[in-house]
Amino acid sequence: MQEIHVTENEAGQRLDKLLAKFLREAPKSFLYKMLRKKNITLNGKKAGGQEKLQSGDCIKLFLSDETIEKFSGKSQKVDVPKMTLDIVYEDQNVLFLNKPVGMLSQKAKDTDYSAVEYVIAYLLGEGEIEETELRTFRPSVCNRLDRNTSGLLAAGKSLAGLQELSRLFKERSLAKYYLCPVKGKVDKDAKIKGYLFKNEKTNKVTVLNHEIPGSVKIETEYHPLFADESMTLLEVHLITGKTHQIRSHLSSVGHPILGDYKYGDNQWNSFYKKKYGLSHQLLHAYRLEFPMLDGPLSNLSHKIFYAPIPELFCKICRDAKIIPERWGEFCNSTEDKQKGEERWLHGIQEV
Repeated sequence: MQEIHVTENEAGQRLDKLLAKFLREAPKSFLYKMLRKKNITLNGKKAGGQEKLQSGDCIKLFLSDETIEKFSGKSQKVDVPKMTLDIVYEDQNVLFLNKPVGMLSQKAKDTDYSAVEYVIAYLLGEGEIEETELRTFRPSVCNRLDRNTSGLLAAGKSLAGLQELSRLFKERSLAKYYLCPVKGKVDKDAKIKGYLFKNEKTNKVTVLNHEIPGSVKIETEYHPLFADESMTLLEVHLITGKTHQIRSHLSSVGHPILGDYKYGDNQWNSFYKKKYGLSHQLLHAYRLEFPMLDGPLSNLSHKIFYAPIPELFCKICRDAKIIPERWGEFCNSTEDKQKGEERWLHGIQEV
């Protein structure tokens, strides 16, 4: 016999849904048969499976250990290479991290390690969750960045945090800003629109000025921060969020991102690869702004979070002299941080 004590992260869902997660290899017919025969009970009583669970409920499984093990599927143990996460902010519901270049946001295949696994490993190591809880609830990230794009990833630690963050991203209630050096001089703000079509075979997108079957509408806004005749540091406001949107959209208007070999200027990129060893696009999700909120994330109302920029990004922009007057507000190096304002060191600002 085994007991499941319903936690806040499991409350609110139907009993049969939770059982399907806990015994995910079991056929639905088996679960309903066990409920009918009272081999599975809820708070000591017979249940049908449609009951909505509350925190503190007790589910008893009068099944052999062998049966439970058979239907539980593979182990939920998270075994990932050791990595120290650059955590920008954390509370009981959410965790915001500064994703480095090279880390996947989510798995592309079973053998991958992604930010999701690193976050879960961190929470296990801190004692905030137990391995057994992962059968019915898994913390996860709610936004995606390309593997070689750095910056802010938002993860839900609790069910309430995961659901609310997911809703905010889906409804585009959060303001997402990126920094990137682009080719050419950009001397005025712009809001550009178009249609994006993705070739699934090549994982490459095309930006069009008209709609075609399979295309999606995109909208990108940018503001030049610093520029010379050959390069501009842009702040980009991602209004819609589609695959490779910023990279392809800026390239389509003649301002490809430095280091982007898929959509950029390869001759230009090669010069910086030879000089700095740059082998990826310099695109950084540096700022996330929250609106007025009620409910479980009300403590984040009107807050702005920042992710310090990788050192190579800073060095290239500094050498190109497209840098802010107080570059320490942005950069991640010890030297630059000492020059920065306190709000950047903490990665949070309230407005």
